[in-house]
Amino acid sequence: QVQLVESGGGLVQAGGSLRLSCAASGSIFSFDAMGWYRQAPGKQRELVAFISRGGSTNYADSVKGRFTISRDNAKNTMYLQMNSLKPEDTAVYYCNSGTTTKIAGIPTMAAFGSWGQGTQVTVSS
Repeated sequence: QVQLVESGGGLVQAGGSLRLSCAASGSIFSFDAMGWYRQAPGKQRELVAFISRGGSTNYADSVKGRFTISRDNAKNTMYLQMNSLKPEDTAVYYCNSGTTTKIAGIPTMAAFGSWGQGTQVTVSS
């Protein structure tokens, strides 16, 4: 089973940027989809962005225009470039693999892998 490890989190001021990485222990080429999730204190984990094997991307409305997801199959790594960060982006960020699907006609991702430790992102105001 391919293991995923998140890194790149940290403390940043509002308006700043961070790039998260999700490194896989094996090939990610076969993954139908990979995605970034986040969980803030006292809140449920939410899907932030996902990317299909073919490179199609989808974003939560709250991060559209600010975050960019990408994957490098040759390096077995997925990234999340986060710009114009806001205090409400503060959360633990997780990556996972799965498959694309639709709920009520809206594209989303079903995660299949186990959850790792995540990487903490803290945005100060």
